[in-house]
Amino acid sequence: MTAKFHSKSIAKALSFALAATALAPATTRAQATPGPNAKPAAGVVAAAPPAVAPVPVLAAIPDYLIGAEDVLSIVFWRDKEMSTEVQVRPDGKITLPLLNEVRAAGLTPGQLKDLLVEESKKYVEDPNVTVVVKQINSRKVFITGEVNKPGPYALMAPMTVMQLLVVAGGLRDYAHSEKITIMRTENGKPVSLVFNYKEFVKNKNLKQNIDLKPGDTIIVP
Repeated sequence: MTAKFHSKSIAKALSFALAATALAPATTRAQATPGPNAKPAAGVVAAAPPAVAPVPVLAAIPDYLIGAEDVLSIVFWRDKEMSTEVQVRPDGKITLPLLNEVRAAGLTPGQLKDLLVEESKKYVEDPNVTVVVKQINSRKVFITGEVNKPGPYALMAPMTVMQLLVVAGGLRDYAHSEKITIMRTENGKPVSLVFNYKEFVKNKNLKQNIDLKPGDTIIVP
């Protein structure tokens, strides 16, 4: 069913999503940047604006907990041999020169720094360590179905259902926008939530525009 909305309604919808425009993957943002004379494609309800600088990871998520597949930059001041860039393994551990295996998952960068300082005292005098999360791979949300850019998206900052729809390029012509589903797991059990786009852009039932959690999947039929 082709969705038609008044321009004011679209403006209201976009106002909820501006904060998320920097969160799409780099390739997605590059594809979403229109030329000077470009016009929106048919059926696009809301398209992402031109790309802006990505949100710094540690500024976006205070007390971020490191997870599997995250990429870390670990720098030992005055000791290049121990400095490295490493990806957290599925078992939550990283492998470092001299220190061998160290558990990183579930720790904040600050906590991992303190752990590495303590462990490296066996080999380095007065160690000074910096831990930076260079790439978040453990916090993802997924969107599939009748959107223009389905796929996984990094959840680097708080993001709502509506914001993800905008980042994903908007709805296609025949999307059933009143039957969008959010699938998530809570306490080990699958949970299904409904998002009615038509109601939301008319300022109805605004509570349905929930914050997404890592692992959530949005299905647009």
